[in-house]
Amino acid sequence: MNAVELALEKQRLRLEAAGQRFDLSRHAAGLMPLFDIGDRVHAGGRWAARHPEIVAGGIALLAAVRPGMRRFVWRWTVRSFAAWRLWRQSATWLATPARRSSDGLNLQ
Repeated sequence: MNAVELALEKQRLRLEAAGQRFDLSRHAAGLMPLFDIGDRVHAGGRWAARHPEIVAGGIALLAAVRPGMRRFVWRWTVRSFAAWRLWRQSATWLATPARRSSDGLNLQ
């Protein structure tokens, strides 16, 4: 292949990729509201991580105002703490290298 043929092939591939990107964006247009919701949830999670005192204060206020809410808040606090501990332990377990087995199999 000479330089001209190579340049033409490169241009053809670029045009084909542009067409594929256009088709993908057209097909994904129906999913844009879901992507927007996902972006909002993600931004809210980042905000809550930056302002945990406001989140905790809001939950405490809600628990103080509504009597039946105390049990609900306590139950989810315990569950969240257990999930957090499990997450931390699993990260530790995944970070530790696996133990090597013995070289020979002793099936006695």
